[in-house]
Amino acid sequence: MTEHRINLVGGRDGEFGVLTAEKEGETCSLSFLVRGKRHNSSSSDFFETFCQIRRELESDFLIPFCYAASLNVYPSRMSRQMSSGTVAYVLRMGESAETKVHIFETGPDVVPASVDQQRLYFDEWLASLTAKPKY
Repeated sequence: MTEHRINLVGGRDGEFGVLTAEKEGETCSLSFLVRGKRHNSSSSDFFETFCQIRRELESDFLIPFCYAASLNVYPSRMSRQMSSGTVAYVLRMGESAETKVHIFETGPDVVPASVDQQRLYFDEWLASLTAKPKY
């Protein structure tokens, strides 16, 4: 079991939640304590599990300030299988993903986003890799 302190965007100054991660067999479970309320979820990988919790937080206009909730960060299929979704890539339009980050860490390049905004960016990034030049 690991614990992470994650700051929140959209709340009071300095507001944060405490995330507890645990893996049992093939199940990845998270518990995120925010404002005295515990948000729990389980799935086959930690990224998906955190997306479920993020959707709950979005109803309170809160976004965790970490790579898992950054607009331009998304795990590959292999990362989801090999690292249970705890490692993801920083994405840049038209470029192959090379920079890896741990999803529950933070950095100056985190761009807070909703689950839907992040997925849309990922889809646009994929399309940018296959876009043919216009001559």
